[in-house]
Amino acid sequence: MKIVREIPQDFYKEERDISDIVTKIINDVKVNGDKAVAYYTKEFDKIELNNFEVTNEECKKAINSLSEEVTEAIKFSIKNVEDFAKAQLGSIKNTVVKTKGATLGHKIIPIDKAGCYIPGGNYPLPSTAIMTIVPAKAAGVRDIIAVTPKAQPITIAAAKLSGATKIYKIGGVQAIAALAYGTETIPAVDKITGPGNKYVAAAKKIVFGECGIDFIAGPSEVMIIADSFANPKFVAADMLAQCEHDKDARAYLLCFDENFAKKTDEYAKEFLQELKTREIAEISYNKSTACIVKNIDEAVKISNQKAPEHLELCLKDAENHADKFKNYGSLFIGDYSAEVFGDYVSGTNHTLPYVLLYR
Repeated sequence: MKIVREIPQDFYKEERDISDIVTKIINDVKVNGDKAVAYYTKEFDKIELNNFEVTNEECKKAINSLSEEVTEAIKFSIKNVEDFAKAQLGSIKNTVVKTKGATLGHKIIPIDKAGCYIPGGNYPLPSTAIMTIVPAKAAGVRDIIAVTPKAQPITIAAAKLSGATKIYKIGGVQAIAALAYGTETIPAVDKITGPGNKYVAAAKKIVFGECGIDFIAGPSEVMIIADSFANPKFVAADMLAQCEHDKDARAYLLCFDENFAKKTDEYAKEFLQELKTREIAEISYNKSTACIVKNIDEAVKISNQKAPEHLELCLKDAENHADKFKNYGSLFIGDYSAEVFGDYVSGTNHTLPYVLLYR
């Protein structure tokens, strides 16, 4: 992690134009269907598939392969996410307004088919299965189609337990194209939700219009604003929890004391030695940045301009400052409000924006 006293010039830039590569794959899938999906799955994931769909027998086997503890953890997360999604659903109401000479209305109708993209190229992410499928089920979506590369038993189990109608063992650009246009075996959907790498994000951007998407997400990121009352061990752990997502993920630390940044860096490097995902997390962490800021106002200005996906306020009086921050995907207030709770079990959703599965 770089420790700086001034924000680097490229701090706010989003690089990489990969649209030509993505467009080529999408057009190939659009024309050649399953054949193209199989080709790119072998090319990128190094897996040769004759049948994309996860069968009911495979679902049962995946669920039975989990320990009781893991199964209960998945069900606990599903229950919390479902409760929160239903609470959100309850706040969205059909509306009828009668005016002079006219009756006006606003009606909420679930879409028919939702496509849920569950990343898994580096390691399984059962939490994303829960975060994408459960809100669709709570919204009343009829068919929920899940796609995930290198489908692992825990991801299959989480998807099935969450209520997926069908699960396919594919990912990447070819999966997005298949969901948007349909193939011989994969149905076209009304909306695609779920995070992914830069290629998946670019693919969603290109197919938008053919079907709906949630939004264009960049690589996963967290910004942590910490003062001397924060625990550097917690901050280091939270930064690595984000860095392990992907080699392009980023963790940013804004703090008021260089010693705090150095202490956090020491703990992060210590934790990396034990981390199973070190191969990915270390690359991302080494590209991350800690900036020493003068005061909270400077931190607010930087954060609002950067607009991080996840924002953590590890400050003594965090709640008093929370309303100053305007641009973020999700906000975690206080030293014990770790972003990983939002990623897994709190009930809120790490797939942003939360529920957009209506016509």
